[in-house]
Amino acid sequence: MIKSKHAIPTIIVTLLLIITGCGTISISGDKGVVDLYNLTPKSTFSQNLPHVDWKLVVAEPIATGGLDSKRIVLRPKPTELKYFADASWTERAPQMIQTLLIESFTNSGHIAAVGRDATNPRPDYILKSELREFQAEYFHGSDEPIIRVRLDAMLIDQAQKDVAVSESFEAAVTSTGTDMDSIIVAFDTALGKVLRRTVEWTLSKH
Repeated sequence: MIKSKHAIPTIIVTLLLIITGCGTISISGDKGVVDLYNLTPKSTFSQNLPHVDWKLVVAEPIATGGLDSKRIVLRPKPTELKYFADASWTERAPQMIQTLLIESFTNSGHIAAVGRDATNPRPDYILKSELREFQAEYFHGSDEPIIRVRLDAMLIDQAQKDVAVSESFEAAVTSTGTDMDSIIVAFDTALGKVLRRTVEWTLSKH
C-alpha cells in the first residue's frame, strides 16, 4: 500500500467535526491517524444557462469495484488499484458526488427543484450516472499524479419512462505537487469541471 507524502498530525481528534468546503480533519483509528477530505460543489456556470421549471432527482451514482468506497484511489499502473494509506473521503465517493451534484444544481439557481430519491418522489426527470474514473494516476512518467474523473450520465424522462439523453463527462488535472493537499486540490478541480458540465448539459436538455 502506498502512503501519501503529507505529515501526519500528532493530535488525535476526539470530536466529530462538521466539514464545509474542500478541507480536512484527522481522526484516530485502528491503523493510526487518518486525514479526512471532502470536495466542493460548483457555484459558477455559463451566463446563457437556461432556466427550467421541472423537478429533478439526482440518483446516487453507480460505482463498481474499488471506487465504491470512502478510501481515496490511486493507480500505480493501469491494471492496478490501490488506496492512500492515511487519507480518506468523509463519505463514500458516490454518495459525496451525489451530494455535490445536488448542491451544484441548487447553486445554479436555474431549476425549480432538485433533490435525492427519498426527498423528491415525483420528479419530471431522474439523473442517473455511473462513476467510471475517480483516481490519482502515477503511470504517466511524472512524480506528480494526474487526477482523472469520469461520469457517465443518463437523463430519464419520467413521463416517457425512457432515457431522454446520455453523455459522458471526463476531466484530467495534473497535481501541482506530490503532497496530499495538492492532490486533493487537483481532485477538486477535476471533479468541479465534471460537475459544471453535467449541470449545464442536464439543464440544456429540457
